[in-house]
Amino acid sequence: MIYDLSGHHPLTPADPEIPVRMRRLRELGLGDGPDPQLDDFARRIGDITRAPLAMVNFIQEDRQYLGGLYTGSTVPPALQAGLSGRVFTREHGYCPHVVVRRKALVLDDVCDYPRFAGNPVVDEIGIRSYLGAPLIDRTGIALGTVCVVDIEPRPWGRPGLETIKSLAAELITQIHAREVK
Repeated sequence: MIYDLSGHHPLTPADPEIPVRMRRLRELGLGDGPDPQLDDFARRIGDITRAPLAMVNFIQEDRQYLGGLYTGSTVPPALQAGLSGRVFTREHGYCPHVVVRRKALVLDDVCDYPRFAGNPVVDEIGIRSYLGAPLIDRTGIALGTVCVVDIEPRPWGRPGLETIKSLAAELITQIHAREVK
């Protein structure tokens, strides 16, 4: 876990739901490899939000796995290369916060929020804005997130919030439909 400079606040929240989430992800066959349908969904999220990076992210024991990934043409090659493995530690990024909070998160400019500005993705990758919503399964488990990020500040506002929440609900419906087949 990464701590802020004062040592008082963990930057990555504790996640007591990990064991049940891992069991549920295995049941659904999610989070172990790239999924073309999830890549298509991420591309759609990127198109709708006009964001250069869009992801379907599953939060696991010690990592985040990008089951769906879209990188637009404006993404720097170094960043594209860094995403190719689709795996990040739980300390990199904002999705673990969304999953633990079980609420969407809008960061127009991550540098405006001391708690989030210190995240390694700001300096290492250049992320400046984030918009994400949890994927809450019918069993009540937060499986992961749908999210978009940009290397520039973005005024996502309420329209962005409503859009990402709607897309998360749509993806959960698709995941459940795959389960019954």
